[in-house]
Amino acid sequence: MRKPLRHEDAVMVTALAAAAIPSVIALPLIWFHDYDLKTRVTLTLAIVLGSVGLALAARARVLRPLQTLANLISSLREKDYAVRGRHARKDDTLGLVMTELSQLADALRNERWRDEEAAAGLARVVEGLDAAVIAVDDRGVVRLANRTAERLVGRDLVGSTTTELGIEELLAVNAPRTVELALPGGHGTWEVRPSEVRLSGMPHRLVVMTDVQHALRAEERQAWQRLVRVLGHEINNSLGPISSIAETLRTGLQQPKRRADLDEDLTRGLEVIERRAAALARFMQSYARLVRLPPPRVGTVDVAGWIQRTADLETRAAVSVLPGPALAIPGDADQLDQLLINLVHNAAEASAETGGSVRASWASTAGTVVVVIEDDGYGVADTANLFTPFFTTKPDGSGIGLVLARQIAEAHGGSLVVRNRKTGRGAEAVVTLPARPMSGRSN
Repeated sequence: MRKPLRHEDAVMVTALAAAAIPSVIALPLIWFHDYDLKTRVTLTLAIVLGSVGLALAARARVLRPLQTLANLISSLREKDYAVRGRHARKDDTLGLVMTELSQLADALRNERWRDEEAAAGLARVVEGLDAAVIAVDDRGVVRLANRTAERLVGRDLVGSTTTELGIEELLAVNAPRTVELALPGGHGTWEVRPSEVRLSGMPHRLVVMTDVQHALRAEERQAWQRLVRVLGHEINNSLGPISSIAETLRTGLQQPKRRADLDEDLTRGLEVIERRAAALARFMQSYARLVRLPPPRVGTVDVAGWIQRTADLETRAAVSVLPGPALAIPGDADQLDQLLINLVHNAAEASAETGGSVRASWASTAGTVVVVIEDDGYGVADTANLFTPFFTTKPDGSGIGLVLARQIAEAHGGSLVVRNRKTGRGAEAVVTLPARPMSGRSN
């Protein structure tokens, strides 16, 4: 198949064709007219050479601007945005092309600067992260890794394959999860979060690994500090009076002359010591009960029956059970009874102060059952300490009811929220638990 002419050659052929028309007309007139031979040859050469020269000039006129444009575009492709094209006029076609290319070069240069600044800033952020960051291309070659990742693996990562590094299992993780890692630079519990990113226009797999062991240790340390404060407060509350009374009684017994009312003081003092020791024993029993909550023995609990039997146990305030859908929840019936008894008990105590009532209702939403216990009390004054163990404002309160209730809800995959009601006086406790529908039943 015959190749087409190049653009500049086609322009020259077109110019020759255009010059051939007048030449075909002029040459017969020259050779058949009454001219001498020298004149005929001279005129023929002038016509032929002039036509060829005109075609070559037209070819060069088209070729040079196109070569300039090709060089400019090649510079843009090579990301050299400093090269510019010039043209005498800016209002003709070629001038407009040169102007547009110059503006395109300026725009690409500014965009490259922004990309480089953003990439440099991102690189600084990634390098400063405590989390290990690794990006791998589709061939399993590491293309990006921060210092934390290199310290964890114990060598330079960029350019190496995941097989060589022994971390191919990390790239097989398809969803965020916690794994146990034993690598040259460290071992422990890490949260692995995979994602897909594009680097230099190519898809890469990005893995971010966070050492959760430090966070767990910090949470554990804070929990121990809170526990020590609570235990110290309660134990000191009991040991203080016991120590004071014991010192008073010892001083009375050491006196040379025994007082007439010493026996009465001994009796009252020993009663106080006994009461404080019993209170301290109850506190330790409550603490043991809180920390030794067994795992739920999962069965099927009918929500309507669960709420109704709990409401029937309360006698201090009227508990109204509002109708709701027929639902069942998977859970431990005894533990769920304890959860709801605590909530209804608190609501009844609050409503008894104002002569109000308690309302229990439930609804289904997005595969969960939401149980709401409302009271007509004065509301919650201090929501910050609601779930602080052993914190209570009641004279006879233990401070573990709400804590235990929330612990039971979370053990069943749910949650517990206590807040003031949005409409009217009082508070509401909202329990959210996984649910399954019950066919053929209604309440």
